Amino acid sequence: MKRIYLDHAATTPVRAEAFEAMRPYFGENAYNPSSLHAEGRAARAALDDARDRVAVVLGCKAKELVFCASGTEANNLALFGIARGRRELGAHVVTSRIEHRAVLRATEALREEGFEITLLDVDSHGVVGAEAFAAALRDDTVLATIMYANNEIGTVQPVAQLAEIAHARGIPFAVDAVQVPGQLPLGVRALGVDALAISAHKFYGPKGVAVLYVREGTQIEPLVFGGGQEYGRRSGTENVAGIVGLAAALELAEAERHAFAQRVGALRDRLEAALLASVPGVVVNGRGVARLPNNLSVSFAGLEAEPLLIRLDLEGVAASAGSACAAGSLEPSHVVAALGLPEESRRGTVRFSLGRTTSAEEIDRVATLLPHIVAEQRRIPTVPV
Repeated sequence: MKRIYLDHAATTPVRAEAFEAMRPYFGENAYNPSSLHAEGRAARAALDDARDRVAVVLGCKAKELVFCASGTEANNLALFGIARGRRELGAHVVTSRIEHRAVLRATEALREEGFEITLLDVDSHGVVGAEAFAAALRDDTVLATIMYANNEIGTVQPVAQLAEIAHARGIPFAVDAVQVPGQLPLGVRALGVDALAISAHKFYGPKGVAVLYVREGTQIEPLVFGGGQEYGRRSGTENVAGIVGLAAALELAEAERHAFAQRVGALRDRLEAALLASVPGVVVNGRGVARLPNNLSVSFAGLEAEPLLIRLDLEGVAASAGSACAAGSLEPSHVVAALGLPEESRRGTVRFSLGRTTSAEEIDRVATLLPHIVAEQRRIPTVPV
């Protein structure tokens, strides 16, 4: 039987249109965009065109975009670049406990440099409260960063409201939006953010390429030095093929966003309803608040996620316990822990993330398999960790 892939939050396959757009830049047009000869100028034209197309989707100026090698690098550039660039104004950064490790580890490194980091709690649904956010801001706060939507449980944060609060205090606001393209609006002007990171492989583009929006006038120090590419903000020869693929995939993701959200959201709700009706002791994380339409995070009381995922894999279903970047960890997810779930539920958390090709038949098969697998796993004694 054909395998069922429900781990699109970890990565997505490159769609055919993006692959075809990239193909010439691996072969006959694979030149350095910094070269002055005709071949280099052709590569530069492709790079500039891709930058313009990404800017249209984000609603910004082309020169406000910095192409990077990953969402992790883009987020690191935003945090280190802005915090260090404003160091003379203070040394305080505000973020939340449920950020991706690309952000949390970066703030840990900033703490070692002498910055003070405030980690905001979230409510039981995984949402940062506006009042708590406002209360955390100080005169010496040089940056606030809250993710747009959580990669593990899918909850959507009120980033436009939080950005407005930060700006009222003269504080830049950065957003990790890696999970968002093709699901939620990305207009940076409407969001009011100063920096926003996305990564191509999350929306059916290639791995190894991402983009950081930096509002014009925002002071930011580079992390990578060299030839001064990307307006001096990120040196290194640009990945022209990857950037072209990113632009093609992003345009299509945005064009299909409403239809995707409606169709996939209905399938997610179908699976959620089936599990709530057929599996005792299950909690849907983030239920009752805005979530990404493709994300379903569920916690099964009295289970360990790893053996459950192995059983699903043997049945041809690919899912995850949360962030792919934390795979192999024996500790419960920091995101699920922040929700305040009891220990017996934290360890049994599984994320199903749907995609463009997910069908109703696949969802129904998973809904049929899970009650039996959960019941089976609950009969197996667990070994204390």
